[in-house]
Amino acid sequence: MKEGELQRSMAGKTIVLLSVPAGAGHTRIAEAIRACAAAEHPDATVIHLDAMAFATPLLRKVYTDFYLRLITRAPGLWRYIYRWTDAASPNSLVSRLRRRIERRACRALTNEIAALQPDAIICTHFQPAEVLSQQIAAGKLSCPLWVQVTDFDLHRMWLQPHVTGYFAANDEVAFRMHDQGVAAHAIYVAGIPTMPAFSITHDRADCARTLGLNPALPTFLLMGGGAGLGGLHRVAQQLLAIPGNFQLIALAGKNAAELAALQRLAVRFPGRLAPQGYTDRVERLMACADLVITKPGGATTAECLAMGVPMIVNAPIPGQEEHNANYLLEHGAALKAVDLATLDYRIRYLMAHPEKLARMAACARALGRPQAARHVVETVLVQAARQRDAAHV
Repeated sequence: MKEGELQRSMAGKTIVLLSVPAGAGHTRIAEAIRACAAAEHPDATVIHLDAMAFATPLLRKVYTDFYLRLITRAPGLWRYIYRWTDAASPNSLVSRLRRRIERRACRALTNEIAALQPDAIICTHFQPAEVLSQQIAAGKLSCPLWVQVTDFDLHRMWLQPHVTGYFAANDEVAFRMHDQGVAAHAIYVAGIPTMPAFSITHDRADCARTLGLNPALPTFLLMGGGAGLGGLHRVAQQLLAIPGNFQLIALAGKNAAELAALQRLAVRFPGRLAPQGYTDRVERLMACADLVITKPGGATTAECLAMGVPMIVNAPIPGQEEHNANYLLEHGAALKAVDLATLDYRIRYLMAHPEKLARMAACARALGRPQAARHVVETVLVQAARQRDAAHV
């Protein structure tokens, strides 16, 4: 279908995106799809909803607060739960009981979907996909239901009956989908969507000068809160003690205490440390960076790859983030640091071997899919238009 025809066919159509705030990644990926659709198809209505905002308070706590506490305080237990639920049969008594409870707990969501009457739904978390799959089975929902997998991994709970199509992060995830029974024609290797700004080439010199940095010097971006390494300002302090002429950007986000500590540290290292609080312009920080030090979340990983920036990954969440880290390591786009001493060694090594860092950057660029969001949007809209046309034949 030609671009003009697609634009005309989607006028007045409604696309609903559903995410779950179990970490920031699912929400960011849904918002990336929404931003792409809004920019390129202004005649379509694109609505992004937090599915847990329509759930009972108890279910919301399970999928948000309890999950976040579990991965932070008991990662070993989370690893067990992740593997157990992946191996569990969807027809087991426990699985059936869970689906029944969640269906009742999400009545407000299904009522909202019925009121919106969307032409297509895209889920960036398995939970609303599972609930809506049951709605389709019961004859209460008829629009196409799509699922965007948000990591370089596939957990069984992402796969649900009555789903129109799946967007896989890479060929391996697509292969595993097909191996578990998903029809080949329903699988699209799109990548993990990122905001449109990550598909643009930013001027490094301009971005660096905005931060008070020298664009000619090697620059490392430290983000992810320093999880597992002892705190952001402590990590920054140890890295700045490494001999060599390089700069460090440290992203503290909304952590005011860490930002204050970083600002005090910056006074001791003038011109070498750029502390940053919360920003919605992370792509400009990445544009300055030769390397990102981060947890390997699906959204962050996809953003780095879209910008062609290699990584040192640390403290992966058991399960999905471990698979993300393995994917990056296997393809040469990252190194791994299990503790602060290892991170210190990795940085020293890369400073002494810039050709290694250059190879990692080339691998990151090769893996990047900066047009993933566009791929998702175009596929969903084309299929929605075809379904509409078929209904009128």
